[in-house]
Amino acid sequence: MKFKSLALLDRISPLFKKMGIDYETMRIILYIKLLMDGRRVPTVFGSGKNQSDSMNKNQFLRSLWMYLIMGVILIPFIIMKNNYLFQMGMVFGIVIFLVITSLISDFSSVLLDIRDRNIIGVRPVDRKTLSMAKTLHILIYMICLTGALCGPALLISVVVQGPVFFLLFLVSLIFIDIISIIFTTFVYFFILKYFDGEKLKDIINYIQIVLAMVVMVSYQLIGRMFSVIDIRIEFVPSWWQYLVIPIWFAAPFQILQKAEMNFYLVTYTAMAVVIPLISIYIYIKKIPMFEKYLLKMGNNSIKRKERKKQSEGVLLRLFCRSREERIFFRFAKDMMNNERQFKLKVYPSLGFSLIFPFIFIIQRAAESGLHELAKGRTYLFIYFCGMMLPTLIMLMGCSENYKAAWIYKVLPIKDFKQVFHGTMKAFMVRLFVPLYVLEAIIFILIFGVRIIPDILVVFVASSIYSILCFIFMEKSLPFSKQFDSIQQSNVGVSMLLLLVLSIMAGVHFAITYIHFGVLIYLAVLLIIFIILWENAFHFSRRHV
Repeated sequence: MKFKSLALLDRISPLFKKMGIDYETMRIILYIKLLMDGRRVPTVFGSGKNQSDSMNKNQFLRSLWMYLIMGVILIPFIIMKNNYLFQMGMVFGIVIFLVITSLISDFSSVLLDIRDRNIIGVRPVDRKTLSMAKTLHILIYMICLTGALCGPALLISVVVQGPVFFLLFLVSLIFIDIISIIFTTFVYFFILKYFDGEKLKDIINYIQIVLAMVVMVSYQLIGRMFSVIDIRIEFVPSWWQYLVIPIWFAAPFQILQKAEMNFYLVTYTAMAVVIPLISIYIYIKKIPMFEKYLLKMGNNSIKRKERKKQSEGVLLRLFCRSREERIFFRFAKDMMNNERQFKLKVYPSLGFSLIFPFIFIIQRAAESGLHELAKGRTYLFIYFCGMMLPTLIMLMGCSENYKAAWIYKVLPIKDFKQVFHGTMKAFMVRLFVPLYVLEAIIFILIFGVRIIPDILVVFVASSIYSILCFIFMEKSLPFSKQFDSIQQSNVGVSMLLLLVLSIMAGVHFAITYIHFGVLIYLAVLLIIFIILWENAFHFSRRHV
C-alpha cells in the first residue's frame, strides 16, 4: 500500500538527515503505523457496529466528513472583510480547540504509547528517530483533520480573499497543528515528570472538562477584545492578549489585507512565527528526556491515602438506611472512581452543566448590569445543572467490565430496589451534589439569601427529574451493559427529558409570582419525591 504522505516526506528527507534522524528507519516505522491505523476507531466516529469493516478501512479517514460539516461554520468569518483580527481570531480559536480536543481524545494513546519502546527499542533504533516517527504519525492525521475542517474555508478564501490570503491561511494552519502537538506533548512531559502514568490518565480525563469550559470562556474573551461602534468592530488592545494564541495567527491577516501596522500587530505576528520555531527546537532537544519519563506510563501504582473508615461509615449511615444500600453505594462510588471510559463520557457533561448557567448570567449582566440582575429571576438558570442528569442515569448501567455482571445472578437478592437506591445515591452524592452546591453558593452570593427557598426547590426538582430519567430510560442493572448499546437506545428519550426539565423550570418561574408559592411548591415536590423514590426502583430477579 502506498501513502501520499510518505511520498511528500521523501522530498524533504535531507532536512531530517540534517536533524540527526535515520530517515530510512523512520520511514519504515511510519509506514507500519499508517498501515495499522485501519484497526483504530476514532472517538468522533464511535465504535461502530461493523468491526470487520473497520479492520479493512481506516476509520479515521472515513470520519473526516464530520469535520467537513463542522468546518462550514468557519465560512462566514472568511467572507467578512471588516476586521481580520476579529474574524481570523475566531476562526483560529475554533480550529485550535477542535484540533487539541481531537488530539487528546484520539491520539493521546499514540503519543503516550510505550509499546514502540518495547518492540522497536530493543533494535538499533535511536530514541530521536522513534519519537520523530511517532510525532509525524500524529501530525499527518492532524493535517488531514485540519484539512477537512478548514477545507471549505480554504476554498472560499481563494475566491473571496485572493491567493495570498489562501497561502497565509494554509501556512498558519500547519503551524497551528505543530504547536498543538508540541503543546500537548509538553503538558504530558511536565505531568510525567512529577507523577506516574496512572495520574496522567486521570488528568487526560480532567482536561476534557477544562477544554469544555475554556472554549466557552474563550468566546467571551475574544468578543470582549473588540467593541462594536456603529456596526464597526474595533480592536481594544490589552496586555493579556499576548496569551491568546489565535490572535497571534490572526495579526498577519490584518497587516496584509488592511495594510495596518502597529506595535501590537507586529508583536503578535512575530510570536506566531518565533514561538512555534522555538517550540520545535526545544521539542527536538527534549525528545530523549520525554521518552525517559514515558516509561512511567507502565507504572500504574497509586499512592492512596488511607481512608478514614470512621468518617466514611458515618457518611454511609447518613445516606443509606439498609446494609444493601451501603454496600452498593460504596460499590458504585468505587466504580465511578476507577472506570476511565465512564469518566470520559460523563465529565464533559459536568463541565457544560457547570458553565452553562454562568454564560447566560454573564450575558444578562452585560445587558442590564449586575445590580439589576440581582433583583430578577435569572437565578432559575441554575436548572441547567440538571442537563447532566440524563447522561448520569443513562451511564449508570454501563461499564467497561460489563461482562462481570454475572455476579448479580449469584447474589442473594430478591428485589433489586436497594441496589438502585444505593447506586443512585452514590451518583447524586458523588457527581451532582458537589456541582450543585458550588453553583448554589455562587448564585446566593449574586442574588442574595432571598433565593435559598428557590435553591432548595431546584434541588428537590432535580432529584425528581433524576428519578423520571430512570423511569423513562431503558432499565438495566448498574454497570451491566456496554456503553454503546445503552447510549444508542436512549438518545431520543434524553432529548424528550430535556424538554421535561424545561417545563419544570417554567412551572417554578410561574410559582414565584404567587405569595408563599415557592414554599408550598417545595412541600408538594417533597411529597412527590418520596412517593417516586419508594416506588420507581422495583426490579425483580427475573429481569436479570
